[in-house]
Amino acid sequence: MPKVNYKHEKRQRELDKKKKKAQKIKQKEIKKNIKPEENPVPPSET
Repeated sequence: MPKVNYKHEKRQRELDKKKKKAQKIKQKEIKKNIKPEENPVPPSET
């Protein structure tokens, strides 16, 4: 039975975390850029 390569597994987990974090940041930027255009805030009349 082959040995488990723990370093490889750890590296894969780290890469997955980086990828997930990058996707979150990208989604936040997209959301931030789109939101003001779609929902302009009308000036308050007070």
